[in-house]
Amino acid sequence: MKCTGKITIHTVMLAGVLLLLAGFLCSCCECGRSGKDLSQPGEKIKALVVTGGHGFERKPFFTLFEGYDDIEYVEAQLKDHSEIFEDISEWDYDVIVFFNMTQKISPKRQENFTKLVKDGVGVLALHHCMGSYQEWPEYIKIIGGRYNLKASEQGGVKREASTYKHDADFTVQIEDGSHPITRGLSDFAVHDETYKKCSFEKDNRLLLTTNHPDSDTQLGWVRRYGKGKVCFIMVGHGPSVYAHPSYRQLVARAIRWSAN
Repeated sequence: MKCTGKITIHTVMLAGVLLLLAGFLCSCCECGRSGKDLSQPGEKIKALVVTGGHGFERKPFFTLFEGYDDIEYVEAQLKDHSEIFEDISEWDYDVIVFFNMTQKISPKRQENFTKLVKDGVGVLALHHCMGSYQEWPEYIKIIGGRYNLKASEQGGVKREASTYKHDADFTVQIEDGSHPITRGLSDFAVHDETYKKCSFEKDNRLLLTTNHPDSDTQLGWVRRYGKGKVCFIMVGHGPSVYAHPSYRQLVARAIRWSAN
C-alpha cells in the first residue's frame, strides 16, 4: 500500500508538471513571435508595411489598411533597401506587408529576415515586391515567386525576362474557394497591371488565377516558410484596384490569416 501511494503521488505530480508545460507551449504557439495572444479582445494585429524602390500612389494604397478594428499598421520606407532587418532584437510586428522593390540585402539581414519568418512572423507580399532581391535565391522560396528583371540562367535553367502590361482589364478568378482568404468570394473584374513570364515555386497553394493573355495564370497563393504563413497577391498596381471591395477583403483576410 505504501508503494502504491508513492506511485500515485508521483504520478499526480508528474501529470501536473506536464499540464503546466503543455499550457506554456500552447500559449507560445498561439501568441507567435510577438508574444501577443491575438485571440484576446482588444489585441490588434501589428502590420509593418514595407515600401521603397518603386513609385506608387500613396494615399489610395494606404486606405487598404484603414478602417479595421483588429489591424494597425506602420510604414517602413526603406532608404537602404533592407535596413529593417539589420537589428530584430526588439521586433514587435505580427505581419510584414511587402510593397517594396529594393535589391540590396546583406548576409546578416538575410539571416534576420529568414529567422523572423521561420519563427512565425507572417508575410503578405503584394504586386511589385515580386521584383525585389533578385540576387538572393532564398527570397523566391519565401514569397513563392519572382518577377525576373532580366534574362538569366541558374542551375542550367534558363529564365526569360518577365514582362508587364499597364491598363489591362481582366478577371481575377477564385481558384480555391475553400481557403479562409478566399472563402465566400466570387470572381471579380479589375483594371490593373499584369505580369508574365515570372518564376513560381511548385509547392504554392494556388488561390487566384486569370486567363488574360498578357498575364501569367497564377495571381495569388499561400505557402509556408518554417512557422511563417505567407500569402502573395500579384494584383495591386493602382487606385482602382485598391478601392475594389473584393481586393480589400483579400488584403485584410491575408493579414489576419498570416498573423496566425
